[in-house]
Amino acid sequence: MKLSPFLPCLFLIAGCNAAPDDSAKKPTSSTVAADPASLDFKDAPPAAVSFSEPPALRAQVLLDRLGFSPGVIDGKEGQSYTAALRGFQKAHDLDDSGKLDAATLQALQQWQQVPATRLVIIPAGFAAGPFVPAFPKDAADQAKLPALGYRNLTEALAERFHTTPETLVALNSPSTLVGAGRPFRVPNIPDIDRATLGEDARGWNGTLERLGVAPTQVAAAKLVVDKSEGVLKVYDEGDKLVAQFPATMGSSRDPLPIGNWKIQGVSRNPDFHYNPKLFWDVSDSKDAVLLQPGPNSPVGVVWLDLNKPHYGIHGTSEPHTIGRAESHGCVRLTNWDAARLAQMVKPGTPAIFQN
Repeated sequence: MKLSPFLPCLFLIAGCNAAPDDSAKKPTSSTVAADPASLDFKDAPPAAVSFSEPPALRAQVLLDRLGFSPGVIDGKEGQSYTAALRGFQKAHDLDDSGKLDAATLQALQQWQQVPATRLVIIPAGFAAGPFVPAFPKDAADQAKLPALGYRNLTEALAERFHTTPETLVALNSPSTLVGAGRPFRVPNIPDIDRATLGEDARGWNGTLERLGVAPTQVAAAKLVVDKSEGVLKVYDEGDKLVAQFPATMGSSRDPLPIGNWKIQGVSRNPDFHYNPKLFWDVSDSKDAVLLQPGPNSPVGVVWLDLNKPHYGIHGTSEPHTIGRAESHGCVRLTNWDAARLAQMVKPGTPAIFQN
């Protein structure tokens, strides 16, 4: 995915120091609308050639499903994968080696029947988009769009299955056709149970389906954003670690605001007020604009507002940069992790930011 051109080459992501606007509590023309019945990915008939599952890919899928996100599922043993293993190990009272060791494999054994990938049929409703192939380069042009949607079907599939377009190509082949009704191999992120969906304010149910995120999640008693580990940790009422997500947090110019904060509110599919005057790396001569909701918004699909003005926890249009980039002081997660976190918190949930 391409970086928005109004972002500098150091991957400093605009989307902090300015809160989105979620004042409208009903679907608008900017909300993605789709037939829910057409977003369900059916399993395709088994392929003629069996798929060999790399251990790291399978572990990433299981960790993601269990709430210890490796960020993008790509089969690579990078820092986010190591952090996810450590989180899972700590939660299960194992030595936090950050490696797929014998004890960790044993702990994951109960999910041995869960395959690493699925061969699915791409549903027509999902393939229909709408998409924005020529995504504008400038925020002013982006403001003219009715929604900041995906550029193409491959990008949408990558987010739905918590991976990257490059990984999808590797799981299939460069010659594999992508379209409605076609079989396609993806990481094994299941469809959600539509019966568990709740209120559909601003098209949120469709967003959860398009991200493969279940609406029912464990309740968070507190969040801990740990700068040294590069992760956001979720604890329950018993102070047990129950989920963990890789995060991008601050920079040398806009450091993470260390301290004890609280979640003030959750904005789902938020509008975003882009004000150049709030960003040191953007010219003040540019006009402030209102950007409509969408997964390619600078704040992704969710804004969790903190009781520190202009700061929050939010999604991103660039999931592959999580843990490898810098931000303007806010905490960024992949869209699917941000959506999951949004289902865990409520106003008043403590958010502790520490070094």
